[in-house]
Amino acid sequence: MGSCVSTQGGKGVRKRSKDHHNNNNNNNKQNKTAYDQDQDATTPTGRRSSVTSRPLNVVTNPSPGSIFDKYELGKELGRGEFGVTVRCVDLQTGEAFACKKIAKTKLRTEIDIQDVRREVQIMKHLPNHPNIVAFREAYEDKDAVYLVMELCEGGELFDRIVAKGHYTERAAANVAKTILEVCKVCHEHGVIHRDLKPENFLFSDASETASLKAIDFGLSTFYVTGDRFNEIVGSPYYMAPEVLRRNYGQEIDIWSTGVILYILLCGVPPFWAETEEAIAQAIIRGNVDFTRDPWPKVSEEAKYLVKRMLDPNPYTRITVQEVLDHTWIQHREHGRTISLGDHVRMRIKQFSLMNRFKKKVLRVVADNLPDEQIDGLRKLFDMMDKDCDGVLTFEELKDGFSMIGQVIPDPDIQTLIDAADSEGNGNLNCEEFITMSVHLRRIGNDEHLTEAFNFFDKNKSGYVEFDELKDALSDDDSIDDQVVRDILNDVDLDKDGRISFEEFKAMMTTGGDWKMASRQYSRAMLNALSFRMFKDKSAGVVTN
Repeated sequence: MGSCVSTQGGKGVRKRSKDHHNNNNNNNKQNKTAYDQDQDATTPTGRRSSVTSRPLNVVTNPSPGSIFDKYELGKELGRGEFGVTVRCVDLQTGEAFACKKIAKTKLRTEIDIQDVRREVQIMKHLPNHPNIVAFREAYEDKDAVYLVMELCEGGELFDRIVAKGHYTERAAANVAKTILEVCKVCHEHGVIHRDLKPENFLFSDASETASLKAIDFGLSTFYVTGDRFNEIVGSPYYMAPEVLRRNYGQEIDIWSTGVILYILLCGVPPFWAETEEAIAQAIIRGNVDFTRDPWPKVSEEAKYLVKRMLDPNPYTRITVQEVLDHTWIQHREHGRTISLGDHVRMRIKQFSLMNRFKKKVLRVVADNLPDEQIDGLRKLFDMMDKDCDGVLTFEELKDGFSMIGQVIPDPDIQTLIDAADSEGNGNLNCEEFITMSVHLRRIGNDEHLTEAFNFFDKNKSGYVEFDELKDALSDDDSIDDQVVRDILNDVDLDKDGRISFEEFKAMMTTGGDWKMASRQYSRAMLNALSFRMFKDKSAGVVTN
């Protein structure tokens, strides 16, 4: 039997680009760092080792010693797929920072390791800038990676907008300029952000003059002029059409900024649907609605910029510098101060809070499977791999699931295959099989959703009621009761004023945002979706 590795010489084995893009310029030294050597690590038999089978070194040149000798780690500030961010204090100076702790047990694949390693490299590489969170240092021990950076305690972008109570076009222009400045400095230093969205911007403090800062570079990548990328990463709402076509460059950051600006001006995303496939199809069609309220109140200059930023052709899309030079940005302090309407604030709040609610559910659902279950998946792979070549074909995977009494729909099996099979050979190696199986189990498992539902159903009534939903969304801040009622009304299908488990499950199985919070799952789902869309032309477009 195999040992959870992909063989170098087996049938159907394909090479994978080390940096997951077509690099037309080999002088990009930033891309060629220690992770390339780690990717080439093989066992004595010439078989590529799983990341779980050898000591894991993630950071290139971490700070010496233990982080606990220099910092005291305190309360939790936030939680993501790979790590927890906590407040920490320098023991000598008393200065407060944020520390992102990434558990190595969560880095299951080489791609996970590369993402974290590259995030550190990019944060070290970018210059000090008032709108980018300052990186201080990185530590590593046998259990985790620790990234120490500037502490931002002023809250999320959308929360600040809603709290102001009076939202104007001028305010939207100021936010857009900040995000554009981040794009500009990234591009000038050979970095594409690739995941610009409101959640990745925090205010430095609670003051009125606080700086808005980009805080997350986990999906960013280095590039040089002429590079084209084919790896699908990012968040569906903010994803440019050329990402879905798997052929893109730095222009995608302008598109994402245009989506954010659209939301700032009207309160909802320009491309929205109940499923990730429908969102993707809307993006490819590119029809942007400028008729709904409050667009009649918005200046022609603002609408012009949004249209140009959401140009589906990246080669004619407006550039970062062109937007920054436009009069709407240049003269923003003299821009319109007419309120865009209270409903814009409420839409933004509802959009933000619904995402927050789903992320809280994900936090409960997404605990790692126990190690013995991971070992069971390895044994399952070996059992399915009938010819012992280290890869599973579609038929082997389908037969294997049938053999153990699990009826898996063909589309789900194809999702797994397509996720691993970026070059079209139709196979899945063990590492990829485990990662995708874990995420598919989390998403489709009623037991995990029941666990999450019970977490929110504090009084064990069998329903999530208004006060319980409000408590789940509040995060110790004041929250508008009407927004909570609007969210409850959206989820409450039978309109009895409360959320049953079936309604809770329906919420979590429609809309792609919670599923996309998993990088591995989103890569798999969107890659499979991209292949399907452009193979059968289901989006009604002609591909290049």
